[in-house]
Amino acid sequence: MSSQSTVRTRQSGDLSLIETMRWEPDHGFLRLDQHMRRLSRSADALGFLAPADPAMALQLAVGGETPLRIRLSVTYRGKLEVTTTPFEPEPESKVWRLRIANQRLSSDDAFLRHKTTRRDVYEAARAEFAPKDADEVLMLNERGELCEGTMTNIFVEDADGRLLTPALSSGLLPGVLRAELIREGQARAEVLQPAALQNRRLFVGNSLRGLVPAELVND
Repeated sequence: MSSQSTVRTRQSGDLSLIETMRWEPDHGFLRLDQHMRRLSRSADALGFLAPADPAMALQLAVGGETPLRIRLSVTYRGKLEVTTTPFEPEPESKVWRLRIANQRLSSDDAFLRHKTTRRDVYEAARAEFAPKDADEVLMLNERGELCEGTMTNIFVEDADGRLLTPALSSGLLPGVLRAELIREGQARAEVLQPAALQNRRLFVGNSLRGLVPAELVND
């Protein structure tokens, strides 16, 4: 059975696609075109009805002088919902503490390539640690390969200063920021083991927050 067929047999009426992005008063939406392309690809792959003009719905939802976190959701029948909340970037000196979950991802789970409201596996991983003990929780697959964080992609700096990020074959969401960094030659995808996190500069990131310095917490 193809991965697309696998996805279609597992869809449900209460599943929604989601895109989370950032809007700034002086610059508008960050990476809007990339978010819209990912939304369109996921809608097609999962058999969702195409939403009517999501870009216009987003434009109508924003305004003011405060940066905003934007959450766009699309139901299986193509219904749109946009919610906005004020966004405050992390202080530049902030370093996120990373821990590795026992919860595993499955490398052949086609749903991982789409950002949806199916979040149980990520929530289970996050629940392994108290908020005070971890800013982000990393997940491995059944082979022990690095995949992603519960809300970010992971990036490891190599000896040449280039960023390495786990390959899609390991099982993960192809984040919009991740795709941009790869396309611009700043990052390269490859299969990574947890050992790659040791004694390297680490970052986690997504389109909302950008790249955030991080460190692995070893107990």
